[in-house]
Amino acid sequence: MAISRRSVIVSALAGTATAGLGGLPGTLTQAAAAPTAPAASPPGDVVGKVTVGYQGWFACIGDGAPINSWWHYSRNAGQPPSPSNTTLVSWPDMREYTRSYPTAYPNLGNGQRATLFSSWDQQTVDTHFRWMRENGCDTAALQRFNPFGAEGPTRDGMAQKVRQSAEAYGRKFYIMYDVTDWTNMQSEIKQDWTTKMRAYTASSAYAVQNGKPVVCIWGFGFNDPGRPFAPAPCKDVVDWFKAQGCYVIGGVPTHWRNGINDSRPGFLDVYHSFDMISPWMVGRITNVSQADQFYRDLNTPDQADCDARGIDYQPCVIPGDLQSGHRAHGELMWRQFYNLCRVGVQGFYISMFDEFNEGNQIAKTTETSAEVPAGSGIRALNEDGTACSADYYLRLTADGGRMLKGQLALTAVRPTVPFPGGGGPTQPTGDLALNRPATASSVTQNYGAGNAVDGNGSSYWESANNAFPQWIQVDLGAASAVKRVVLSLPPNPAWGSRTQTVAVLGSTNGSDFSTLSAAAGRTFDPASGNTTTVTLATAANARYVRLQFTGNTGWPAGQLSGFSVYAS
Repeated sequence: MAISRRSVIVSALAGTATAGLGGLPGTLTQAAAAPTAPAASPPGDVVGKVTVGYQGWFACIGDGAPINSWWHYSRNAGQPPSPSNTTLVSWPDMREYTRSYPTAYPNLGNGQRATLFSSWDQQTVDTHFRWMRENGCDTAALQRFNPFGAEGPTRDGMAQKVRQSAEAYGRKFYIMYDVTDWTNMQSEIKQDWTTKMRAYTASSAYAVQNGKPVVCIWGFGFNDPGRPFAPAPCKDVVDWFKAQGCYVIGGVPTHWRNGINDSRPGFLDVYHSFDMISPWMVGRITNVSQADQFYRDLNTPDQADCDARGIDYQPCVIPGDLQSGHRAHGELMWRQFYNLCRVGVQGFYISMFDEFNEGNQIAKTTETSAEVPAGSGIRALNEDGTACSADYYLRLTADGGRMLKGQLALTAVRPTVPFPGGGGPTQPTGDLALNRPATASSVTQNYGAGNAVDGNGSSYWESANNAFPQWIQVDLGAASAVKRVVLSLPPNPAWGSRTQTVAVLGSTNGSDFSTLSAAAGRTFDPASGNTTTVTLATAANARYVRLQFTGNTGWPAGQLSGFSVYAS
């Protein structure tokens, strides 16, 4: 069984840290949603796209897979997983799998038997690629560890299954070689490509960039015993694949530029020989503050280094370790999306799609303790008290991809609602105003009130000009606790900084309004996302929330692209 990336890398980084913490319509054309760096390559199947890492490495005894074991589910793979024999740290939402396999775990909290899926079943792979299609995941990087050992036949079979699903669901895929523990890597990786994997480039679903089939090599230069290769053989392999006509991605250490911490020195020429650089991130950050630190100290200079050498830059985005409580109901992942769009990266690499045994999966995951084995201690998506739907991190990825592609304006405020419709087993803290009915005192042209609650930061409401006061209001559907209101404008620099004088009013019946927050200057600055937050001293009870505009230093009208209401 291949060593977990986390088990060998996080230990190498223990105790280390990166130093430091740390007026419009009719006059100007709307700018792009995010800053654009000088891209080395035009959009293709990886540049300008969202790529997800796909392991496909779960098997169950009795599923027909050649490996015939509880592959990546159990420590002793000859026995079904149980609380004392497991590698799992997250439990998949099993409702859409048509075939499942009984484990030795206790029943779920709801009394149902604890079962798991097998990646060997075509329906499993089909389900995963359907989720990718539904949630804007453009390309899947199929992980391929040393195929010359016992895993080889199962790895070979998974490649065919992924090809079939990618073709069926209109997704792209490519081979991502992981060189961990691959003793004869230099010769065997070439043999494997020539005799087996190159044939997959004939598929209409095989990823192409700059007219070339895409291949990724993950693991060169890492400072750990699982990848002891010297620079020369690594450079030889990269050059060989490029000579085969491939576009070659390097899955490189976090600190690749400086050759420190997780990166051994002497590999810079190897890293600079790749067409695209994709630094690893799992286990590196656990909160928003650290994501900001990486934006400043790593992502920004990484992009500059790649730009200077004509290399595409595809940073890794992580949802966070669910079992360790790092996710903060999506705040960690969204901060990375926001920061990387500010950098102007050429693509996202999501780690990972299906890695339930390391807790960083975005695939559908159990929502509450009722769907995990009783007494197991495995955390569900509501582990921090916020109800999240099973597909929440897929939907979050979709919105991050929209921001990358300029379909959603750059915004530091997470637009994705953890539980659509405000449902869920616990009180949601999502946007109560999203897609709710909105009305206004007036509108200009087609800049209607609904634009402020549609979740699209590029669309906006604008009132009649030179006619203050004006108002916009949203009907939450029922009287709700209101504690916080977040207002935003499209964040691109063409809008410029401005201050709007706004009061927040509330009503339970739509006619009798009381003041929740008195009129005050609310500053909107593109440098900080063009967003302002109004936090009430105490939560109010309101069905209708109205914003009363009496001034705007940037344009003689009320303007708003985002009107979000939160209970906390």
